[in-house]
Amino acid sequence: MTSSQARDASGGAGPAAHAAKEETLTAAGRAGFVARGVVYVLIGALALQMALGSGGESADRQGALDQIAAQPLGKVMLWALVAGFGCMALWRGSRAVLSRGPERKAVSRLLDGGRAIFYASVCWGTAVFAAGGGQGSSGNAKSKDWTASVLKLSYGQVLVGAGGCLLVGIGVVLAVRAALRKFLKQLDMGAMSHRTRQIVTGLGVGGGVVRGTVFAAAGVFILIAAVQFDADEAKGVDATLRSFTQTPVGPWLLVAVAIGLILFGVFSFASARWRLL
Repeated sequence: MTSSQARDASGGAGPAAHAAKEETLTAAGRAGFVARGVVYVLIGALALQMALGSGGESADRQGALDQIAAQPLGKVMLWALVAGFGCMALWRGSRAVLSRGPERKAVSRLLDGGRAIFYASVCWGTAVFAAGGGQGSSGNAKSKDWTASVLKLSYGQVLVGAGGCLLVGIGVVLAVRAALRKFLKQLDMGAMSHRTRQIVTGLGVGGGVVRGTVFAAAGVFILIAAVQFDADEAKGVDATLRSFTQTPVGPWLLVAVAIGLILFGVFSFASARWRLL
């Protein structure tokens, strides 16, 4: 092989390897959105059962995993979720570290890095559960335990309050961005029919606003725990959802929230199909 042939071969391998890497990361991102969709649909379904007085499982990620484990192919489905969450962590991490371009600002990279860590922890927890690590703690118990631990620290009350404010802020941003349809910029709208665009837009707006509302409500309870210096006031997703039944409209608000969470799960499936990755 001549030197020019060697350069051509090496030059050709570069773009091919880059394309293969891009395809792998794209597939990982789509698998991650499918896993997210499964969990949100199940949490919404559990919340709906709770609102109608027929639910026994916690309406949070642990409750969703319990539901999956009870199915005939539960183990297989659980490990599929482990793979999906691992793929999401990989994709988010790659966006934080490898993505280039003027639109990839430091804040965007930081957000993707935080999401990668979050999904890595979800992947690990799901793997431990799938491997027979025993019944996991509910989100309510974890929230109270973490809040109690932080309150024992110096300036713990301030730290818990800051955490509550951060969660409220995240929830408000998620809800506002959904209401303003910011997510449309991340979807390949040209590949959808007019009717599909309408449906996906409705799923993103309705599901995203409800998702942000749940985050903000959980943050409010953490703030209350900080102000009252009482870890028992902190609530996980399940207890936060149950609190919606204590409003003047009774369980009907929870019904609306449950439907919204299901919509967001379906929107996640749509993201797996049409997200620009």
